[in-house]
Parts: sequence; structure tokens; C-alpha cells
Amino acid sequence: MATDDTSTASSGYVQPQVDVRALTEVLDGEYAEVRDLVRTNLVRYASVLEEAEELGIDAFRERVRELVVDMAATGQTGMGFPAEYGGGGDVGASIAAFETLAFGDLSVLVKVGVQFGLFGGAILHLGTRRHHEAYLPDLVTGQLMGCFAMTETGHGSNVQALGTRARYDAAGQEFVITTPGDQSCKDYIGNAARHGELAVVFAQLEVDGKSRGVHAFVVPIRAGGEVVPGVRIEDDGRKMGLNGVDNGRIRFDDVRVPREALLNRFADVTPEGVYESSIENPDRRFFTMLGTLVQGRVSVGGAGINAAKVALAIATRYAVRRRQFEATADTGEQLLLDYGLHQRRLLPLIARTYALHFAQDVVRTHLHDVFSGIEDDAQARRRLESRAAGTKALGTWHATRVVQECREACGGAGYLAVNRFAALKADTDIFTTFEGDNHVLLQLVAKGLLTHYASEFEDLDQLGTVRHVTGLAVETIMEKTSAHKLLERVRDLLPGGDEWDQEAGLLDSEYQLAMLRYREEHMLAGVARRLKRGIDQQRDPGTVFSQVQDHVIAVARAHVERLVLEAFVDKVRALPESGNRTALSLLCDLFALSTIEADRAWFMEHGRLTVQRSKSISREVNDLCRKVRPLAADLVDAWGIPAEMLRAPDLVG
Repeated sequence: MATDDTSTASSGYVQPQVDVRALTEVLDGEYAEVRDLVRTNLVRYASVLEEAEELGIDAFRERVRELVVDMAATGQTGMGFPAEYGGGGDVGASIAAFETLAFGDLSVLVKVGVQFGLFGGAILHLGTRRHHEAYLPDLVTGQLMGCFAMTETGHGSNVQALGTRARYDAAGQEFVITTPGDQSCKDYIGNAARHGELAVVFAQLEVDGKSRGVHAFVVPIRAGGEVVPGVRIEDDGRKMGLNGVDNGRIRFDDVRVPREALLNRFADVTPEGVYESSIENPDRRFFTMLGTLVQGRVSVGGAGINAAKVALAIATRYAVRRRQFEATADTGEQLLLDYGLHQRRLLPLIARTYALHFAQDVVRTHLHDVFSGIEDDAQARRRLESRAAGTKALGTWHATRVVQECREACGGAGYLAVNRFAALKADTDIFTTFEGDNHVLLQLVAKGLLTHYASEFEDLDQLGTVRHVTGLAVETIMEKTSAHKLLERVRDLLPGGDEWDQEAGLLDSEYQLAMLRYREEHMLAGVARRLKRGIDQQRDPGTVFSQVQDHVIAVARAHVERLVLEAFVDKVRALPESGNRTALSLLCDLFALSTIEADRAWFMEHGRLTVQRSKSISREVNDLCRKVRPLAADLVDAWGIPAEMLRAPDLVG
């Protein structure tokens, strides 16, 4: 705990005291008990961090499988499944458990994600009672291992264009699963190379010669440990990281499965071969089906944020111990974190990690409410899909950036495998592209903004989005966005009328929010105008969209950063007065101002920052770093990462 209560006479600033245990309680929130269970399991199986480096690939895969089954026995991995099948019946708890598991070995994390999140989630959310009763009890215990076979060699994010076929044979009342060519192989599939017995296979359904779009089927791929006839499996081999997960490539040569193998929550085929669905529009049916799988994106986003915490905890602990160079002639060598540059490198990243943590809390709560039926309407689901996509993108990019910066901040010591950066760097890199490539996900975010999650949201592909937008007045699009309404409210609150951004204090959260809202609204209007201009010039809609994609991604990032700041501001405002609230206020200001500073060119180009005010923001960021510096060790300790997971004795002491 920080005990230094020194005042800065000139400013009247008094350094707050951080109550680490109380701050951990704030961060753990309602799922403290769940997170503590995971922490206990991480410590119990901490040897896996060494085993990842010492064991051969086959032995390590087996070890990871053993740990997943052992953890399942504690109830940790099954919290999202109904109690009647051995689960905990709490979706939010399952996400919290997964996030916390990211403090440890990430092969174990991803194996858990494949087994319980993807494979189990598909059976739970796309299947009906017959599938639940047949598979969930053994699946929840880890006795039945399975795969989520969606991605293909030739089709990653474009799920609607998958090549695998599932033709219904009415005479045999069976589906015939076929891989028509090399590009249609199911690829990079976790649990496929060694352990999977079943696969949820996404394929183009054909009934009576007519294509009905992508549907999901439960298909056996092994029996008694041996690959079943008609299925061919190749091992994807060594990867950049996550080598405890047995990724593989699957082909199906006219594999026959019974009619009941179709996961039929949203569509079914009668024994006679009549296709039936409660959702008439095929595009809406497809997006409704995919929308039930949003849990994976929420999980990966949270895991990325927590992996970043591990890197920052190690680098910060090192920076408050390691000395380098003499600051003055009459003193010894100076601590790394006392250097202004080192503060600049690490402390804004700590602030952003806290911001993303609270933004992830919002997404997790939203997911829980939607999947528990508390807030289950079409608009709520669309908002959830958008927010989950955006938070996953920013959270996983953040992890990649943080791990690299922290490795560099630890110098040569950071390059040693014992200090975890090697594994963190290798294992988190894929987070930016699995469960949706981040750039594709941000296009989904932008689509929601442009269409205001319209009733046609699911039906609109890229071209449909362009046509929808160009059919509206730009003013209509702006009036429908929450950013616009919020910005109008903020203008009323702040001094200076239209000069609000020049008059408000830099540490006024309303000013900070207004800046991010202005950026989002201006960018959104710009994208809408560019799309309309292209169509007015009678250019091809696809070409028009392609040429504004950089603007589309920019507005999506701006939107998500605004949501992240709002989540942080709301959290700070809800806390009672205390040293912890003051410390979090400093971090919130640091996140907001460093975000504005990072995009200062845009704000200056658009008349929202003068040169002088831009310089003032940089000075304020430096000052905030100096204020956060004495609190840094406590702030990273509050994340509650078990010491065994830091595994960097020479760095953290």
C-alpha cells in the first residue's frame, strides 16, 4: 500500500493512498468468488508454465488436456451451462472465469475456450433439448472433447461463403457431409489433431437440390481414439504459439450423419425432406445463428486485456526495483520508473488497461442480460454484437502492444523465457485474428453505427449497407446516433458555447467525453457523405465502400474508444470518496488525455485543438504520469495476479 502522503505545495495536490485489497474487490466485482476459484486453480497447476517449455509438443498437448479436465471437475469451466447438465447457470460468471484464466498458460485458456466456449456453446445455443441431453453432461466434465469446425482454408471471416456441403438424403434420412476441394478443408481447428471426438461442422445445407445457407451439424470424427471412416485429419503442426492446443485440418468424404445431427434451434428438416424455419429471411437466419456465438468474442477480448495485465505487472514491478544510470553526480543510480520516459511508456498503458477492464465489465453484463433473457430483444442483441466486436478488437490490439512495450522495458531480461514475455508474445498474437479479424470486426461496428442497428441490420451485406446509408439523409444518420445526443447535452453543460473545447478544463470529464464524441460524430458524418457522394456519381457500391474503408475503420475505433471512456468515467463517478477513487480518477484522466494526445493531428485538423492547448495536454499527461508513478506498484498489484503466474523472479523479486 502506498503510504507516502506528500503534498505538492504549489498545486495543493495530495497523493492518495491506494487500498490494494479494496481496489481488487472493485475490479473483481460481483464475480470475486469465481475469480478466486480460478486463481486457486492457477496456483495449483502453476507447473504448466515450466512444462510448456520443457515438454515435447505431444506430451504438452496431453498435459494441457489433463489440466482442462481437472479444472472442469472444480466447476470452473462449466459455469455458463444449465445446472441440469452439470453447469453453473451463470453466463457472466463463465466469462469472468475465462478472463481470469488468462493470467496463466494460454494454451490451457484456449483449450478451455474451444471445448466449453465454442464447441459447447454451439451445442447449447444452436441445438435443442435432444442435443443438450445427448452431449452436455459429458461435455461439461471434459470427458467428451469436441471441435468447432467453422473456418476453412479458403474462407475465414466470410462464413456465408463456406464450401463444405451437407446434402439431405431423404431415402436414408441422413445428411451427407462433403469437402468439395482443398479450399473447403476445415482448418486451424482446435482439438482436431488429437483429442476431438465430435465436431460441430458448419456447412452449406442442400435440401431437395436447393441451397438453404450455412447450418451447423454434429459430426463424429473419432471413435475409441481412432479417426472414423470418411474423415481425414491432418495436424497443423507447430504454430507461433499455443502449442498445447492440437489444431488440425479436417476433410469429409461423403460422411453420413443422421437427420438429428442438425443443430435445429433455428431451422430443421423433416424426415421427408421439407425445410422449416421460424425465421423466413435467410440472411436474418444466418446472422441470428452467428449472433448466439458472440460469447467467444467477449471471452477473447477479456482474455487479451488480462494477458496485458500480466505483462504490465512484471514490467512495472521491474521498473520499481531496477536502477540504471546516475541521475546526478551525488546520487546513486536511478530507478527506471523515476525516468519520465519510462513513466510515459508504461503508465498510460496501465491507465488504458484499467479503462478496458471497466469497458469489458459493461460488455460482460450486457451479454449476461441478453443470454439470461433480462434484456432479450433484437436491438439489444445487435448492440451487444457491435460492442463485443469493438471491445474485442481494441482489447486484443492493446495486448499485442503492451506485451511488446513491456518486453522492451525489461531489456535483455525480458527476452528470457522464464520471465514470461516469450510465451505471452507468442500466445497472444493470434488473439487479434481469431474469433474475428479485428479489422473485419470494426467494419461490423461501423455498419451498426451507419444503420443505427436498423431492423434490416442482419440482412445488410457490404453493398446493402451502402445502399441503406445512401437512402438516408446524413442528418438522419447523425440524429440517430447516441454520440450526437450526448454531444448536444455536453455542449449545454460546458462553458463557452461553440468554443466549449477551448474554455473547459482539461481534467473535466465532460470535456474529455465531448472531445471523443465530437470526433466520432464528425467521422461518422464524413463516412456517410463519402458513401452518398460515390453513389450520386453512379459508381459501383462495392468500389465506393472499398475506397472509404480506412474512414470506416477510423470511425469504429473512435466509437469504441468513446464507449471505453464512458465506462471508466461511470465507474469512477459511482465510487465513494476514497484514495482508490482519487487514484482511479488520475488513471481516467490519463487514459482520456493520452487518447486525445495520440490523435492530436486529427483534432487539430478539425479545429478542436489549438497548438497551445495541444501542448497543454502533453504537459498534463506528463504531470499525471508523475502523480501515478508512486501508485503504480499498488495499481498493478490490485489486479490480483497470483505471484506464481508472474514467474519472473529476477524481475519482480
